[in-house]
Amino acid sequence: MRKIITAALIAATAIPVAAMPEIASAQSRREVRESYRDLKEERRDLRRAYRYGDRRDIKRERRDVRRAEKEYSRDLHDYRRSHRNVYRRGHWDAPFRYKSWNRGSRIDRHYYHSRYYVNDPWRYRLPRTRSHYRWVRHYDDVLLINIRNGRVVDVLHNFFW
Repeated sequence: MRKIITAALIAATAIPVAAMPEIASAQSRREVRESYRDLKEERRDLRRAYRYGDRRDIKRERRDVRRAEKEYSRDLHDYRRSHRNVYRRGHWDAPFRYKSWNRGSRIDRHYYHSRYYVNDPWRYRLPRTRSHYRWVRHYDDVLLINIRNGRVVDVLHNFFW
């Protein structure tokens, strides 16, 4: 009888603990999604302020956009930290040396060949892109590249841990 009670107590405490990471990840994923929606809404409000508002409206909306960008960045960072196994570096080598890229710079085609594409950007919670933009991995960084002209549109430094 004592063994049955002990086994029941262990099972009662082990099952909720095993289910916790799943609940926490769903919660943080929802937070990231809501923060992104808030950011899009704030950007929309800023466009409206440029179109119909005065200087004070524009200033207020810019501040709101900055605040929403910080919140989204913080939530995304927390999500990435809690899901380290998805963003782990792994074994990745390239036939060229590392170079830190900035927005607006132009890169050669061999840096963004199709073998360096991030094939599943949704897995990493990267924003959706237009048809001629591609997310490309460059060592630990992720670059958003316009594949028509080789221009770097966005850079996420130290994306992979």
